[in-house]
Amino acid sequence: MTHEYDAVIVGAGGAGLYAALEASKTARTAVISKLYPMRSHTGAAQGGIGAALGNVEPDNPEWHAFDTVKGGDYLVDQDAAIILAEDAVRAVYDLENRGLPFSRTPEGKIDQRRFGGHTHDFGEGPVRRSCYAADRTGHMILQTLYQQCVKNEVSFFDEFQAVELIMDGTRVAGIVTFELKTGEIHIFRAKAVMFATGGFGRMFKITSNAIANTGDGPALCLRAGIPLEDMEFFQFHPTGIKGMGILITEGVRGEGGILKNKTGERFMERYAPTLLDLAPRDMVSRAIMTEIQEGRGMRGDRKIDDWVMLDASHLGRDVVEAKIPDIADFCRTYLAIDPADSPMPVQPTAHYAMGGIPTDIHGRVSTGKVTYDGLYAAGECACVSVHGANRLGTNSLVDLIVFGRRAGQHIAEYVKGASMPSMPADADAGGRSKIAAFKKNKGTHSGSLFEEMQTVMMEKVGVYRNEGDMSTAVESVSALREQFQGIGVDDAAENYNQEVLQILELENLLDLSLVTAAAALNRKESRGAHARDDYPDRDDANWLKHSLAGLADGKVTIDFKPVNTEKWTPKPRTY
Repeated sequence: MTHEYDAVIVGAGGAGLYAALEASKTARTAVISKLYPMRSHTGAAQGGIGAALGNVEPDNPEWHAFDTVKGGDYLVDQDAAIILAEDAVRAVYDLENRGLPFSRTPEGKIDQRRFGGHTHDFGEGPVRRSCYAADRTGHMILQTLYQQCVKNEVSFFDEFQAVELIMDGTRVAGIVTFELKTGEIHIFRAKAVMFATGGFGRMFKITSNAIANTGDGPALCLRAGIPLEDMEFFQFHPTGIKGMGILITEGVRGEGGILKNKTGERFMERYAPTLLDLAPRDMVSRAIMTEIQEGRGMRGDRKIDDWVMLDASHLGRDVVEAKIPDIADFCRTYLAIDPADSPMPVQPTAHYAMGGIPTDIHGRVSTGKVTYDGLYAAGECACVSVHGANRLGTNSLVDLIVFGRRAGQHIAEYVKGASMPSMPADADAGGRSKIAAFKKNKGTHSGSLFEEMQTVMMEKVGVYRNEGDMSTAVESVSALREQFQGIGVDDAAENYNQEVLQILELENLLDLSLVTAAAALNRKESRGAHARDDYPDRDDANWLKHSLAGLADGKVTIDFKPVNTEKWTPKPRTY
């Protein structure tokens, strides 16, 4: 079955919905999603959106842009960071005007709170910059944008898995999808295609990412010959619930929560004496792992699965119930702990991909040397790059609303003058043969490969890294990709075949795991979230550059492109 639209958006999270909303002003627009849109992972974003509104205390976008660059350990493209900070203010007010129910100050303004790495006067002290809707900010974004898209008559194709990106040279032609309900292959032909498929944290054993976060967009681009940018940089959020990965939002520390080791010491005083518990996430995660490795975790056995405590009990029940109600419910449900009474056990958890599909400031897929006509990406699956080597808290939602919106606006203009691209008559042949092979094979099953991949990536490409571990990870994931060639299913059903879906997702994650491990092995320095024991220092002379990792015939190739440093000269990070 073939469908034709001016614009096709793959992914129904915040970036995809905002892009669809803007594109639909001029373009006949479809959104393809493996989930019902309200189940998209944007809904898990709790703490807020960073925007220099200055509603609670003085602030301005230039400080926000500087914090973004410094927080990303100067691998951030500074022109993009300035756009991020300036457009954040406009985008937040646009969301408010569309009905998003932000928490309010007594005067009725959008309320703001502190978040890690956000400062006033270029690092002088913390600032209240995060705009929030209690601890349900991401969910409120989804509700607001989805309603607006329905109003604008955007077409939604839910429970469709993207299988293949169809290119006509360097111009996009469309995508091939697998409909879960029927098992049928569908072709979507379009003038413009945008990926907004979110992250790929499911490559790690303990992750905050949803089950569906399997890197579909980046993997499809990779297999279409498009290299991925800065894949070595993957953020570990410092405060996931012990053993589960569910996040305790940074908003808890923004409200005054304190990290403590087994002696009750506020250990962040040693690592970030100015910002303390609100230092950037990479620094806090390393501080926690250092405490654990030196025997000051709660168990004290120096093992990677030990933990520390996050204490919010001194804030009082009224603050806990008003400012972090969902977190309080999570803790009561999963830990049998009331955070108004007792500390919460936390440990670093795989959280956010700074790397992804390379784009320019308009959301167009571009390596700097080649721009792919009609192909766009935004959100966590993309790399513009506003996060560099480490994303600041709240900047994920800022990225969604700023660059999702900008990509949608560019699509709306692009399709006006674009013709419908040509597409091969057998464009669906590859997708059909792939799924037929899965059903024919009766060999390896996906479950064991999935678990092995997650364990290898968690243990060998985690918070701290070294050459030996990452070399092992490259070899292990390469072997798993070989085993994948014989993978098969027991269930031959056409409708709602979850085995087929899981295999398609595993294929994507294996490719991205290999590229991540190989890119990390290649970068011989420590920067942001990429912390190497064997190369502990940042090396601007040799490594102040973006990596571009391609995959062909099972081998990863690495190229580079320059970082925009036009405004602020890279300096050592101190907090």
